[in-house]
Amino acid sequence: MIRLHVNIDHVATLRNARGTAYPDPVLAAELAELAGADGITCHLREDRRHIRDGDLDRLRASVSTLLNLEMAATEEMTAIAARVHPDCITLVPERREERTTEGGLDVAGTRAAIERVAAMCARERIKLSLFIGPEPAAVAASRDLGAAQVELHTGDYCHAAPPDRASELARLAAAAERGAELGLEVAAGHGLTRHHVVEIAALPAIVELNIGHALIADALLLGLERAIAGFREAIDRGLGRRGGD
Repeated sequence: MIRLHVNIDHVATLRNARGTAYPDPVLAAELAELAGADGITCHLREDRRHIRDGDLDRLRASVSTLLNLEMAATEEMTAIAARVHPDCITLVPERREERTTEGGLDVAGTRAAIERVAAMCARERIKLSLFIGPEPAAVAASRDLGAAQVELHTGDYCHAAPPDRASELARLAAAAERGAELGLEVAAGHGLTRHHVVEIAALPAIVELNIGHALIADALLLGLERAIAGFREAIDRGLGRRGGD
């Protein structure tokens, strides 16, 4: 089985576009859990463009599966995470100018900041995951910094033209295998649609997928329950290929 974590950020994006109290990302999280999500992911950004502090507090009180907080490795976010106590923290790079996360962490270049968050996670017994590019060196560095999990950035694979997609998939497979060899849990996410997710789910080392934008987009037309079921069906097809399909 592959864990499916639903990112509810863009429910908040839609709410914030009109300055209303709806749609409520916390209600969306509750409905996602009822529909079979294994966890809920949210990203508290510096500019609060979607999820807000109050949302995070309510999510912590509401989520009964697993709450994964994506955040930058800043002092502000570290203090918030220590107070709210999510089940998992995923460190991601963040720039105000970007529409969405553009790549994986520079693990070597941000080592000191990651070490500070890792120390807090160890003290508070919070699982630490690092969102990284599919590079074996970044995987090894993540383990050395105390991460229990890496989440591989799948954006290059999803956006690649068909001739280049095979090489991007091979990069992901090699990084995932390296993570498993080092005793890390290996997750994947970014840009995944029902069409892309099959080949990612077929990689033997992948144990978790974090999916937001495409799933919420499907939910706008199909409803959240059917959208989650559609991704589950695609993931199951990928799992079926692990047997040598």
